[in-house]
Amino acid sequence: MKRLLQVLLVLSLLLTPFIVTVAQERNVFVYAHPVAFPNLDPSAGNSNENVVMGNVYETLTFYNAPGSDEILSPKLAISWEASDDSMTWTFNLREGVTFHDGAEFNAGAVKKALDRTIEMGEGSAWIFGMIESIEIVDDLVVQFNLLYPAPLDLVLSAGYAAWIMSPNAAEQDSAWFNDGNAAGTGPYMIASNEPGQRMILEANPNYWGGWEEGQFDTVVFDISEDPTVLEQMIRSGNADFTYSLPFDNYGPLAEAEGVVVDVTPSFQNLLILLNNVKEPTNDPLVRQALSYAFPYDDVVASLYAGMGTQSRGAIPANMWGHGGDLYQYSQDLDRARELLAEAGHADDGISVVYTHVASDLDEQQVGELWRASLAEIGVDLEIRGLAWEAQWDLAINDPATAQDAFGFYWWPDYITPNSWLYGMFRSEEEPFFNLGYYANADFDNLIDEAEVISGTDRASAEAMFIQAQEMLLDDAAAIFVVDLPDIHVIRSDVGGYVNNPAYPHVVFFHDLTR
Repeated sequence: MKRLLQVLLVLSLLLTPFIVTVAQERNVFVYAHPVAFPNLDPSAGNSNENVVMGNVYETLTFYNAPGSDEILSPKLAISWEASDDSMTWTFNLREGVTFHDGAEFNAGAVKKALDRTIEMGEGSAWIFGMIESIEIVDDLVVQFNLLYPAPLDLVLSAGYAAWIMSPNAAEQDSAWFNDGNAAGTGPYMIASNEPGQRMILEANPNYWGGWEEGQFDTVVFDISEDPTVLEQMIRSGNADFTYSLPFDNYGPLAEAEGVVVDVTPSFQNLLILLNNVKEPTNDPLVRQALSYAFPYDDVVASLYAGMGTQSRGAIPANMWGHGGDLYQYSQDLDRARELLAEAGHADDGISVVYTHVASDLDEQQVGELWRASLAEIGVDLEIRGLAWEAQWDLAINDPATAQDAFGFYWWPDYITPNSWLYGMFRSEEEPFFNLGYYANADFDNLIDEAEVISGTDRASAEAMFIQAQEMLLDDAAAIFVVDLPDIHVIRSDVGGYVNNPAYPHVVFFHDLTR
C-alpha cells in the first residue's frame, strides 16, 4: 500500500506541470523564433531583438500598418505639434503611465532615456542627428529643439532607438539589460532569459492600455535556427507563430489544418554587401563583374517562388525613395568576363568568400546559385554559414580579413530611405552596419543634405536619395538581390494579428486573443 501511494505521488508530481500547462495554454503565446536576440539594450539594440523591444518598451508615436486612415497614432505621446519651420516640436505625454519598476513616466523620463541613447551613439542612434536639445516644459510636456527641419513625429515612431526606458534603467549599462533586466512601459515584462534558447515575457498587470479576457498572459520565444524545427512546431500546434521558412514550404503549409500563411508587402530586401577594402573586391571592376554574374532571374523565380521582385537599387519598391528608373544589373556572363580581364584577372582566377546566417536556407541557396554562375567565369565562391553573431563579429573586427561578400537583410529604423543609405553605406570610422566598408564623401554629403531637407521638401529629398543610389550602382557597392514580401505563419485560432512592415517580424501580443 505504501508503495502504491508513493507511485501515485510520483505520478501526481509528474503530471502537475502537464495539467497546469494544459490549463493555461489558451493564455500562452509561443513564438518559434529563428534567430537569437543579440542586444537587449533599448538604446543600442539594432537587430532581431526588435520583437522584444516592441512589447516591453514603447515609443512616443506609432507608425500604423499600411491601409490605416492615419500614418501615425499616439502611443506614449497623446498629441504633438511642430513650429512652422519644423525646428521645434512639442509633445504632450500620456498621463498615469508607470514603468515596470514603478517609476513614473513623465517628460523627465523621456529626456533621460533619449539623452542616453543619443550620448551612447550606438545602433540606430543616428536617427536623432537633428536633435540639438530636449527640454522639460512641464511634467507631461517635452520639447525638442532641432538643428535642421525634420519629421520628428516619424522619427520617434522608429522600431529602434526610440524606446523609452525607466529613469532607473537609463542609469544602467548594456550588460545590465543583456542579463535579462528591463524596465519599460509596455504590456509585457521580461520574466526570464536563456540567451539563444528561450525568453519568457509576462503580462504587465499595471499596463496603461488595460487588459481584456482572452489576451495572452505569457509569451514564450522558443529560439531555433533549424527551419525544420520551426515548421514542426507550427504544424503541431506547439508554436503559434513563426517565419523564415523555405519559400517552397509555404504553399503546403497554407493547406495545413489550423495554420494561416500571411503574405503582405514589406519594407525589407536582401542584399550582398561587397568588401570595398579587401582584395580582390576592392576593385570596382571586380565588383561589377560579380554583379553581372549574379543569377537574378533564377533567384527570384526559383528560390523565392516568384513571390519577390528583383531589387532596383537599395530602396524597396514599397518605400518612398525607390527609383523605378534606376539601372538594374542583369546576368551577363560575357560582360562579367570582360570586366575581370580588364581588372587583370583573365587567367589567374579569383576566390571570393560569401557568408550567410547558417539557419537561413534561402541565403544559402542564393550562394549556391551564384557559385554555379561564378564557376563559369573562373571565380571560386566559398560559402560559409555562420551564426548571426559570428557573421557580424567577422565583419566588424577587421575589414582586411573579413568576408568578401556578406548576405544581408535590411529593414528600416524608421520609414525613410536614409535608413538604408546611411545605415549600410555611409562612411564609418569603425564598422557597424556598413559591412561592405563603402566610403564615398560625395555620397555622404548627398544623403546628409537629403536628410536635412526631407522634413520640408520631400520631393527634392527623394530625388537626391535616388541620385545617391545611382552612385552605389556605379560603384557596385553591393549586389541588390530581391525585394521581399513579409511571410508569417500563424495558428488560425489566434485573432487580431495585423502585419506592420514598419516593425519587421514584430508581433504586438497585446493586440491578440485566442
